[in-house]
Amino acid sequence: MSPSNELGAYLRARRDLLRPEDFGPADRSRRRVPGLRREEVAQLAGISAEYYLRLEQGRDHHPSAQVLDALARALGLGAEATAYLHQLATPVPRGRPGRRRPERVPAGTRRLVLSLTGVPALVLGRYQDVLVANDLATALSSAHRPGENALRSAFLDPEVRALYGDDWARIAAGTVASVRALAGPESRDAHLAQLVGELSVRSEEFRRLWARHDVAPRASGSSVLHHPQVGPMELSYEKLAVTGTEGQVLVLFHADPGTESARSLALLVHLTADATPPNPAPEPHGARRH
Repeated sequence: MSPSNELGAYLRARRDLLRPEDFGPADRSRRRVPGLRREEVAQLAGISAEYYLRLEQGRDHHPSAQVLDALARALGLGAEATAYLHQLATPVPRGRPGRRRPERVPAGTRRLVLSLTGVPALVLGRYQDVLVANDLATALSSAHRPGENALRSAFLDPEVRALYGDDWARIAAGTVASVRALAGPESRDAHLAQLVGELSVRSEEFRRLWARHDVAPRASGSSVLHHPQVGPMELSYEKLAVTGTEGQVLVLFHADPGTESARSLALLVHLTADATPPNPAPEPHGARRH
């Protein structure tokens, strides 16, 4: 599917993920592909099969809002996925691509992150670039070092896969879905297209997840991390939008008080403090850009 037919690619991907048995008795003997047939989706959406075919094939790029909402209901899309569907069908003026502006963390947010000593904290940019992180966050994972890209690390760094263990697949899928939610259609963003192209070549797992077209906001949650120094820890993570920025998120990790995980995190705090030189010089303002 060519980049110019992102709407069709999205419709096909979501159609393939639907289970026919959820819509009535499935005739498995006559089905050669997964998911629903085009005519079945068209019927659920209340449009003609011919018109739906034109949408998937890219012969009609701009359906009405009413048609898009009907397709969203037929495909079982949530609010974020429905908004993404509308975005795909929105005409974009053609012109020379603008130069990508470097992402800068607000000074107050940067000071907050660096001042926290008992909580791993970092800021992720629009495309999962680590823009700033405190010492405890980098001690938790080398993928949290400023300048790293969390999306790239999730699929290409074996240490990250080992750190998350059985939770890796869920974390990786959520990371891909959150990038789609923030960045929008990849063909409209050269930087994202380059990152997606690299990972698609180097990781079959990424290529499969990206082809699903899942869209979900960065959400808070919890995960078990298998740290090489202090052992397994069940940590919650909170993801808070950084106001005044285009998609930056403050990520904070914490453990439930009184648990073994809290004691392990406290041990990591002590190990990090012992390894940190006293009174490190502050980073000059504007010395690093991402």
